[in-house]
Amino acid sequence: MFATDVTAVDEGIKYLDVRDYKQLEETVGKIKPDMVMHLAAETDVDKCELEPDHAFLTNTIGTQNVTLACQKQDILMVYISTIGVFYGDKIEPYTEFDTPNPINIYGRSKLEGEKIVQNLLKKYYIVRAGWMVGGGPKKDKKFIGKIIKQMNETNWLKAVNDKIGSPTYTVDFSRCLTDLIETGYYGLYHCTNKGYCSRFDVAKKIVELLGRSADVTVEPVSSAHFPLPAARARSEMSRNYKLELLCKDTMRHWEEGLKEYIDSSWL
Repeated sequence: MFATDVTAVDEGIKYLDVRDYKQLEETVGKIKPDMVMHLAAETDVDKCELEPDHAFLTNTIGTQNVTLACQKQDILMVYISTIGVFYGDKIEPYTEFDTPNPINIYGRSKLEGEKIVQNLLKKYYIVRAGWMVGGGPKKDKKFIGKIIKQMNETNWLKAVNDKIGSPTYTVDFSRCLTDLIETGYYGLYHCTNKGYCSRFDVAKKIVELLGRSADVTVEPVSSAHFPLPAARARSEMSRNYKLELLCKDTMRHWEEGLKEYIDSSWL
């Protein structure tokens, strides 16, 4: 079981910049944790594309710094990565046994972080998540938060229907990750909710769950309708294959997770 003594480092709590190796090494050496969970990342895909130095410094060098600090103290490391390490041209869902080939700088910077962890450590979990769902009204700046904000401003929404992925509800992800870590079965894993959908499917479901189907219309559009700096994978469908084989896949269907999130945070 996990110890109850947790040191959280984040802006507004106790700030720790993973890009500063000296600061990181000193902090880890002082705390001497049993485990370091590395969640720090630049997740703005377009910013990564426009500022590759920032992306690699934060996502790759930052990860190397955390990895080296864990290596020095022989500490278990958990690195949260992304299904975005794949190109997106596979028809079936991606598994842990598929070869990564990122379509954008964000995916490349995260994949290089994975390689560093695998090359420098023996005790690690690399866990790839999909389209993240969570945060609530004050912190959700991703797709769901944006859609709900738009619903308060207009009754006509547009959402992309030519990109497919696997949503990942943070509550389900945390529970599954906790169970996995307690096994001591180190390695690389996918951890996303079951089922696959487009952004259009998610938007339609949000409108339904909020009881707005009668007055809000969601129009399906292609990605060309929203030109962006970074290319997006056509498919980020994921299968938690290794968790399935180990009988450790506790992730629910994405619609169940989304309903719980909407019910608990937005109603």
